[in-house]
Amino acid sequence: MPSIVIAPDSFKESLSATEVAQAIAQGWHHVRPQDLLILHPMADGGEGTADTILNALNGEKRTYNASDPLGNPVHAPWCWLPDSHTAVIEMACASGLHLVPPNQRNPLHTSSYGTGQLILAALDAGAQTIILTLGGSATNDGGCGMLSALGLQLLDRNHHPLPAGGAALAQLATIGLDTFDSRLKHVRFIAACDVSNPLCGPQGASAVFGPQKGASASDVAVLDHALAHFADVCHNTLAVEHRNTPGAGAAGGLGFAALTFLNARLRPGVELVAELTGLEQSLRGADLVITGEGQLDAQTLHGKTPIGVARLAQAQHIPVIALAGSLQDGYQQLYQHGITAAFSIAPGPVTLDYAYQHVRELLQQRAADIARLWTLRH
Repeated sequence: MPSIVIAPDSFKESLSATEVAQAIAQGWHHVRPQDLLILHPMADGGEGTADTILNALNGEKRTYNASDPLGNPVHAPWCWLPDSHTAVIEMACASGLHLVPPNQRNPLHTSSYGTGQLILAALDAGAQTIILTLGGSATNDGGCGMLSALGLQLLDRNHHPLPAGGAALAQLATIGLDTFDSRLKHVRFIAACDVSNPLCGPQGASAVFGPQKGASASDVAVLDHALAHFADVCHNTLAVEHRNTPGAGAAGGLGFAALTFLNARLRPGVELVAELTGLEQSLRGADLVITGEGQLDAQTLHGKTPIGVARLAQAQHIPVIALAGSLQDGYQQLYQHGITAAFSIAPGPVTLDYAYQHVRELLQQRAADIARLWTLRH
């Protein structure tokens, strides 16, 4: 009996990774009901990562009334794994771009304070390890909102606390550590991300990710200068330097804050999720792997779920088929890294609205088509 592992990421704004896997399975079983299907939803550190880990490890979902990026209340979920005293905090749940209406997106002023509140909730629960996922942020504040929630004092030259947002960091004069939560010293932090950008410069947080959060060209310059100044003050205060560490620019510089103040270990999100959920074990003995995400392109090579799944499958000599809402420039490069074939689920030219509304049906249809092709071999 052929064994098929179905290990996709979510299709953003459409279906969760679990729902995508279920849709693929339904389409496949319509053609080949005799096959053994192993559903193994995946994530890479972006939105949905916490839920993927939670479901795989039978954790508990908890909530906290935190502040969103604009300072409004948000009922933010986080995950608790009681057996290992581990908290999984998805920063997007409190500080995500989806929480800010498009006409209010302004990374000069948005804050990651709510993410720090979720960390406090985890500390109160007795967390010994905190996994922090760094995707989907609305912020460009270098993680300073998060740090302020944890008790760090960020003061201007008049010893006044800085206002929220990345732009205010240009006025930073002093960092006060006396009120920084002492429990943090006893917690192991793992930060999961799917980017390797530094904090500043042309490949930094502001230049690369600022525009999608609402930053104009002039805003990007302001933010990049402010983050560079923040890094300077951190270096002068702590004698550590992480502005050029790969991943420091993740989540608007929250990666830098995690490295500098939480002594976090940054890990590629897909590797961490694969390890925690036992993907390598699920692949053993499989005849085929099906993975996917909303879009496949050259950027998929940089730590996205399909390439992470493919590399593990390649090590076991298992062919991999990737499904996507769309195939964009450079997707053919994936064929050199373990993807055997890639297919768009769209039947032809369709609007984005149509694709969002019919994604489950389209996944089922394309999985059924692939199953029919697979029948030629089996």
